[in-house]
Amino acid sequence: MSGVFRYDRAVLDRYPDVRAGVVVAAGLTNGPTPPALFERYRTAQKEVADRLATTPPAALPSIAAWRRAFAAFGAKPTQYRSAAEALLRRLGKQGDIPSINTLVDLGNLVSIRHALPVAVVDLAGIDGDITVRFATGSERFTDLGSDEPVAPDPGEVVFVDRSGVACARRWCWRQSAQSATRETTTDALVVVEGLHDGAERDVAAAREEIVALLREFQPGATLA
Repeated sequence: MSGVFRYDRAVLDRYPDVRAGVVVAAGLTNGPTPPALFERYRTAQKEVADRLATTPPAALPSIAAWRRAFAAFGAKPTQYRSAAEALLRRLGKQGDIPSINTLVDLGNLVSIRHALPVAVVDLAGIDGDITVRFATGSERFTDLGSDEPVAPDPGEVVFVDRSGVACARRWCWRQSAQSATRETTTDALVVVEGLHDGAERDVAAAREEIVALLREFQPGATLA
């Protein structure tokens, strides 16, 4: 099992404030979210929705920083929203986020609580390590629900595996069909990222919560 996550030097040069928290989990059992985690998720959604009533997502420093990053590589931030902003906007408008499965719900719970994007990548669906770099346009990305791969726009930030397959487009906008978790997922890479002032502290806190939740709800897993 691999699970190395790295940034290309060009990305670090353009975005020197980026911080990441990474967890590699093996021996997972995915599937429907257990009642105790679901209740925790529902409680978090209510608490965050109450905060959004007075502070919209775009006003949060962590979300504003992702908007600036998206604009810098040519993705209109009101058209392409970071995964964290998309979740928060859905929560603010609709009042809830539907349950998907244990790993997705766990990641989304941490994402909305900390207003940071959390990617949960099925390691069986990618080829080895992931590098965050600027796309050349030669990569291939297959969207969720699609069978036809497309090429990312040259210059956008992508997650790419060793075979040059894009696991995520526009940095933390959307994961690929291959990298998304499913009921058969046993090994996963969990990544939480931030770009704002204070990101190092906030990302560390989010990673700590991810580890705690995995230990509680995936007691048979090994974490690194």
